[in-house]
Amino acid sequence: MRSRFLLVIPMLLMSCAALAQDLSTQINKVGQFLFYLQNYYIDTVNVPALVDQVIMKTITELDPHSAFIPAKDVRAANEQLDGNFEGIGVEFSIIMDTLVVIAPVAGGPSESVGIYATDRIIAVNDTAITNVGLTNERVFSLLRGPKGTKVRLSVVRKGVSQPLSFEVTRDKIPMHSLDAAYEALPDIAYVRLTRFSLTSMTEFIDAFGKFKRMPKGVILDLRGNSGGYMHIAQLITEQFLEKGKIMVYTEGANMPRIDELASGKGFFIETPVVVLIDEGSASASEVLTGALQDWDRAIIIGRRSFGKGLVQHPLPLSDGSQVRLTVGRYHTPTGRVIQSPYNIGDREGYYRNLIDRYTRGESFSKDSIHFLDSLSYQTLVSKRTVYGGGGIMPDIFVPRDTTGYSLYWAQMIRMGIVTEFMNRYIDGVRSSLSNQYKQFNLFNKNYRVPDEAIEELIAFAESKNLPRDEAALEASLPLMRVQIKALIARTLFDSSSYVQIINEWNDPTYQKALEVITNWSKYQKEILSK
Repeated sequence: MRSRFLLVIPMLLMSCAALAQDLSTQINKVGQFLFYLQNYYIDTVNVPALVDQVIMKTITELDPHSAFIPAKDVRAANEQLDGNFEGIGVEFSIIMDTLVVIAPVAGGPSESVGIYATDRIIAVNDTAITNVGLTNERVFSLLRGPKGTKVRLSVVRKGVSQPLSFEVTRDKIPMHSLDAAYEALPDIAYVRLTRFSLTSMTEFIDAFGKFKRMPKGVILDLRGNSGGYMHIAQLITEQFLEKGKIMVYTEGANMPRIDELASGKGFFIETPVVVLIDEGSASASEVLTGALQDWDRAIIIGRRSFGKGLVQHPLPLSDGSQVRLTVGRYHTPTGRVIQSPYNIGDREGYYRNLIDRYTRGESFSKDSIHFLDSLSYQTLVSKRTVYGGGGIMPDIFVPRDTTGYSLYWAQMIRMGIVTEFMNRYIDGVRSSLSNQYKQFNLFNKNYRVPDEAIEELIAFAESKNLPRDEAALEASLPLMRVQIKALIARTLFDSSSYVQIINEWNDPTYQKALEVITNWSKYQKEILSK
């Protein structure tokens, strides 16, 4: 998409020739004002900061998704999508002003030297970092650095009387966008993508390479996937579409229509596929979902997606900052607009309307969602009715599941009590559980969180001023057990194990997906052939 946009720029410049003189006048006007401010104003003014504020204020008067990114934040903003950074390779949390390793990145430099989950890093290059008001930014500045450089770490490990010393050589660290892939049922693959980064297509292919044979059905979980690189989403979309079928098209006032067509080289062009979405699925994930729905290629299960269908193009500024300016709209193959309605300059109203969707009960009732007849479209094969004007509506609606939810359990999570307790608890059980359960399947089948662990967690919460709540415990105890089990599995095995335990316990959307994919002919006839 970026390369095609760049090809359009010369045409835009020629068409804008008549406006060039006026634009030059306005640029000179702003320059004069800043010159006067710098040289004549009574007080000292931070002109660069003021210019940033002016740009940010201007951005707020546009659409709700154009954005300004200060120079200091550009690198961090891009890392999530670029798919890697250079550092030591640990997931961490700051607990009681101490850097605690949640997990070393698989295959990364920290894992290779023997750093474990729950290790506490107390010094970096002989500089103590505990009890100093530690922040994420401080951790990044200490642990990240150019590939090949070395960093010395002092680590406290439970059961070891003296701090351990490690020398870690920094390297490129992958940031995985595919956090789960496993065989949900014989010959049925489950894959969960959390975003579309530069590495997502490689991760997608590698995931299927681990299966014994190509699956006969695919469950693609895009719940909570907020988007990312559109061209990567298109590479994954065309895995399911025949050659020449349009996946998405974009157009804007200054941007001619551009159609993106499937190459026909996909691995799953005839494989049954179910896509899972929810209110957290946005942008590129909505484009993928809309394409498969419009071509009657997949059955969509879950709740209505977010509704972000505007094309942002990153444009660099001279000081290293960046504006991500909206230049067009995404349309599904039928012509549907994914973007939810908005008024220029009214970001507050836009996001308030999104919140109102859920306070009106959208998460729990399909009947609370209404579409205008004027926004109805016909799918391209079966000619069934679908709607535009704000997100993708699933073919099968599954309400939000609140089984096991209680304010008590939610507070325990929000206050960081669960994270802090689990880091301490896993310290004590990791060795014995690792010896007992060499394979995840054995752990998943046989391990049960002991009552003593639950009581220890409750007591720990009380020590953090969260009193015991018997009524809430009665409601939340099964959920507490499964989440603790999943957290242990993530430490012993991987993130895919965590997701699998949560899915299999009591996820109604996941269970519906299994039902649909194993009865594909029935649901294909009922839904895709209406």
